[in-house]
Amino acid sequence: MFARAARLNVLVDIALVLVIGGLFEAQIFARSDSFVGTPVAGPRAVNVLLPLLFAVPLVWRRRWPLATGAIALAGICIQALASGNSPESLQYIALWVLWPYSFAAYAGFRRALIGLAVTLAAFVVYAGTNHDITSGRSSDEWAGAFFLILAISGWLAGATIHAQRERATLRAQAEAIEQQAQEAVDTERTRIARELHDIVAHNLSVVVVQAAGAQALADDESRRSSALAKIEQTGREALVEMRRLLGVLRQGDDVDARAPLPTATDLPTLADQLRSTGMSVDLDLVGEVASLPAAVSQSAYRIVQESLTNSLKHAGRDAQARVRVSREADACTIEVVDDGAGRVASPLPGDGPGHGLIGMRERADVFGGEVSAGPRTDQPGFIVHVRLPLNGRVPA
Repeated sequence: MFARAARLNVLVDIALVLVIGGLFEAQIFARSDSFVGTPVAGPRAVNVLLPLLFAVPLVWRRRWPLATGAIALAGICIQALASGNSPESLQYIALWVLWPYSFAAYAGFRRALIGLAVTLAAFVVYAGTNHDITSGRSSDEWAGAFFLILAISGWLAGATIHAQRERATLRAQAEAIEQQAQEAVDTERTRIARELHDIVAHNLSVVVVQAAGAQALADDESRRSSALAKIEQTGREALVEMRRLLGVLRQGDDVDARAPLPTATDLPTLADQLRSTGMSVDLDLVGEVASLPAAVSQSAYRIVQESLTNSLKHAGRDAQARVRVSREADACTIEVVDDGAGRVASPLPGDGPGHGLIGMRERADVFGGEVSAGPRTDQPGFIVHVRLPLNGRVPA
């Protein structure tokens, strides 16, 4: 579609060159006033070449509007000054509309203003050397003013078209960013749902095994009671995880067999991987982190992983990061801080608009947790703080 439109634009501009250039040449060889315009004063050998400056640059008016337009308008001024009487014709009127339009439609705002200034300066030269406009007759003066109004109107029309294109581009970019963000949310929810699926499947398997054991211990009351208590505890945990799963999963997704998912106990390995890149990572695990509920432990790992990845991308390999994961009585708190020491000039290509933070918030929301992330106030760097309640709300 875009290629077809580009080809059509090229054909239109070539047609303009042929038509306008042909009319200019015909005007040069005309012996008197005719449909192609007034006679052109000056040496014919020079006049034959000058229309090339008027018309040929139209081929590149979309790509280099200011440069090509300046060449064309300079040619008009040269002809007007050399002949002492700038000619009149419909093709001149077309140029006084086309070039201001092209300046505003295909150049940035600053260049469009420069193009308008070039147009006005060229028109002053053209009008000042036209015997009809300078004759003092009011009708001819109004005609000259009308040509000037056409030029300004062409510029305003181009500016309007340019603004509409920019709005359409910004709207498309905003829609693309929104779609990417939604895809990131869906991807993260699917990943969380898969992890919780594995947890629930494991717990239900334990329930089945313990139930079978309880049946085998039917003659031993105390041991059977202990097994049944474990069944009840495991069943409750499985039910909680399943309800979380239903709260996160928005659409069906086939779950393939997967390797064991990393948990908070795997954070030392993650820290070593980041250190191998040259980044300094200080890891501090406080409390009984190994005994965190499986879903919380896996989410803690993913949050730390995403935070350190963002630090590596945006702060650089020379940055220093500090990670603290703490198990408290009712929550798991996570804090990841970098000093921004190796800050790169700009994010790496393909970083995306903050999808890591979206994933963190989705994970924290599963447990009714909280996420705060942003630049440090005391010094350069970035800080992420997450709190995951151990007995938080469960999505309905």
